[in-house]
Amino acid sequence: MRALVHALKGFAGFLYDFLVGDDWHVAAVVVVAMAVTAVIAHHGGTGAWWVILAALAVVLPLTVWKVVRASRDQ
Repeated sequence: MRALVHALKGFAGFLYDFLVGDDWHVAAVVVVAMAVTAVIAHHGGTGAWWVILAALAVVLPLTVWKVVRASRDQ
């Protein structure tokens, strides 16, 4: 039983590191964009694919800008 709990904790830690990574903001934007895409698609929107692309087009430059700004401050 103890080994199972240890394995589950290790797997949960891996999932967190893999999905969230260094910036939880990016993960949150992706989750929200996927939810909005699902809602649009559920309500008959066949062209809901653009929501994810728009979210990534906004969040990726902001993430790069944040990293560059942090490296300049050091």
